Formats: sequence, C-alpha cells, structure tokens
Amino acid sequence: MHRLFRSSRAPLAVALALSFALTGCSQAEAPAPVAASVAASSAAAASTPTPAEPVRQASSQHGALSISTVATGLENPWALAHLPDGRMLVTERPGRLRLISADGAVSASLAGVPAVVAEGQGGLFDVVPAPDFEQSQRIYLSFAEPGEGRLASTAVAHARLTDAGLEDVKVIFSQTPKLDTRHHFGSRLVFDGQGHLFITLGDRGVRPSAQDLSSHMGGVIRVNLDGSVPTDNPFIGQDGALPEFWSYGHRNQQGAALNPWTGALWTHEHGPKGGDEINIPQPGKNYGWPIATYGINYSGAVIPEAQGETVEGMENPHHVWKVSPGVSGMAFYNHERFPAWKHSLFVGALAQRALIRLTLDGDAITGEERLLEDLGWRIRDVRVGPDGAVYVVTDEVQGRVLKIELAG
Repeated sequence: MHRLFRSSRAPLAVALALSFALTGCSQAEAPAPVAASVAASSAAAASTPTPAEPVRQASSQHGALSISTVATGLENPWALAHLPDGRMLVTERPGRLRLISADGAVSASLAGVPAVVAEGQGGLFDVVPAPDFEQSQRIYLSFAEPGEGRLASTAVAHARLTDAGLEDVKVIFSQTPKLDTRHHFGSRLVFDGQGHLFITLGDRGVRPSAQDLSSHMGGVIRVNLDGSVPTDNPFIGQDGALPEFWSYGHRNQQGAALNPWTGALWTHEHGPKGGDEINIPQPGKNYGWPIATYGINYSGAVIPEAQGETVEGMENPHHVWKVSPGVSGMAFYNHERFPAWKHSLFVGALAQRALIRLTLDGDAITGEERLLEDLGWRIRDVRVGPDGAVYVVTDEVQGRVLKIELAG
C-alpha cells in the first residue's frame, strides 16, 4: 500500500505567502526576455521564408554533426510538434502558435489560440497532435490560463486545426487552485497510447503545495482525452485527494516522454540550486519535493522543508544532476536512421546551453554526452522527427528550430 506523507506544516492557504517569499528563480528556470504583445492573424496569411543560413558542423562521440537551421525569427519558442504532412507546429511563449512548412516558411500567428498569461515563466507551452490527428485534425495545447485579477493556472485545451486557425477550442483541464505567482507552471503533454493524457505540472513556486493532494501543484496528472478522470487513477475515492493525480511531490516538470521500449512515462524536473531529476513516475507515488531534494536555495541556504536527499516513504530520482543543467524537453531515440543514437535519451539544457544525450541500457543511464555547447543557445524542446533527425528549439527572443544529424 502506498505510504502517504503528511506534512505537519501550515495548510496551503497559509503556506502560500511564506513559501513565495522564500522562493527564487534560477538562471536555469528564468525565462528568456520576451518582446512585445501578441496579435493573432489567420493561418491563411502570408508566410515568412526563413533566410538561408550555412549548415554548421560540430563534433560528437559518433562523428561529425550537421546542424541545419529550419526556421528563424521565432520569439521564445517553447515546443515543437511534427504533423503527418511534413509541416511543424511551434508555440511561442508570448501566446502565438505557428506552422512551419517543409521548406522552413513560418506562418503568421494562427487565430483562435486561447488567451495566456505571458508574464514571468507563463505563456503558451506545449503542443501535441492528437493520436487520431489525421482523422480529427485535433491538437492539444498547455498554457498559463488567466483567472480573476492576477490569478493564473496551468491549463490544457484541445482544438481543431484548420486553414483559418484553431476552431472548437475547449479547455479540458485547469490546475486547481489558480495562484498569482508567475513561475513553475510545468508543463508537458504525453499520450500513453491507451486513451489517456499525462500532464506535467510545477509547484507554482509554493513548495508545500507539492505535498498537498487537495491542490494540483507539483503533480503528474492523468486524464482521458476529453479531460474526464480514468476510473483506475490511484487516488480515486481518497478523501482530500484530487482524482486527476498520477504522482506528486514534483517541483517543476518541463520534460516528459513515453519510453518506446517499455511504454512507461519518463519525466524530468528542475531542482532548485542543484538537483535536476529524471523520474519514471509510478501511480500513487510521492517524489519528495520539497521534503527530499539534492538542491539548496539560490541564496545558498537549505530548503526549509528538506529532510535530506532521500527520505523514507518517498521515491528516489531515477537520475540526478547535482549541478543543474536547467533541463527542458525530452525525446527518446528509436529510429533506424542513426543506429549510433539508438537507445539514447535527448534532453535540452537551458542554464548550461546544450543538448544532452544520455545512453541507456534498459532503464539504466550509462553515459552522458553534451552537444551544441559551442552555439551557446538555451535548448527548450527536443523532438525526433519522422526523418530520424533530432529537432530542437532555442529559447531566445530570436529563436530557431534546428535540425541535427550525424554527418556521413
């Protein structure tokens, strides 16, 4: 039976002010500067060609890399999704969604995108096509949803992608409660292949909330594709627990992917100063934050709630970086094109400005390689394309989509 940790600290409503006053934001998590406001226009509006840039070369453990620029001029791109027809969708954190054609032309901002709170770390986050996209043309988006006054929460909506933009937009999940903080929103979206959607969330900068099952903060959420709650979720029927929870005790999860060999969900999250983690979240389990952590406060002080790196009754991380790369985005490599990359896990790094390649032996992480360090760009998202290349987006005011291949 799952052992539920119950904190003796003040309830969430009292803890908000205490924790927020003590919570900082590291360079790893701090948002890149965002320029002015957003004006949406029709998808049919003229696209902007991407200026040709020379193909860059870099070295790696498995030979030379070829780094091509697919698209430029994107403002703080957050996520990338490949569509079956060869186009890509890219979110920009200020609240824009764009289509990129196979030749790199960038569309105008698509109409119909939900309103977002584009302050601090808030904005438009992940985008994924539905499992039945070819029939439904449906996509899913996560974003910072505005509430009354300064309140906001991480929310998920689905919509139908048309030539005119997004239609039939419907919010299917909204984090409870809404808060007035502007960081630690999460958020990645992953389908499990069995009719469910995983949503990764952050603690919104309120540390004790990650141990409070009456709020969604710090959780991995599992819902059906329409937002309803699966009947086999682990906290169904438990007093004081929200039924959408899959796991809890997470800090700020900005990477998630389904392991193609096992079908298990993998996630990663930002630690504070130190302690970025990879986890394989299991139903009903507590992943410790802020009671168990490998990190400290940005001031150098200990986390007030922390009882150690490992705590009885809480899950240890599957992998931990004691010096935080500032992890964001995650993709397993299971394509035939580059056999040297098979059984690798690619992870973006914001603070250390690199693409991390982890080598796997089953679930065990057996090695680490840093790529693209010489470029000096914050890597926000990572995807493996249908062509077997690795695609990343760079979190800059003039952000890019890059295509990485092994040369030769």
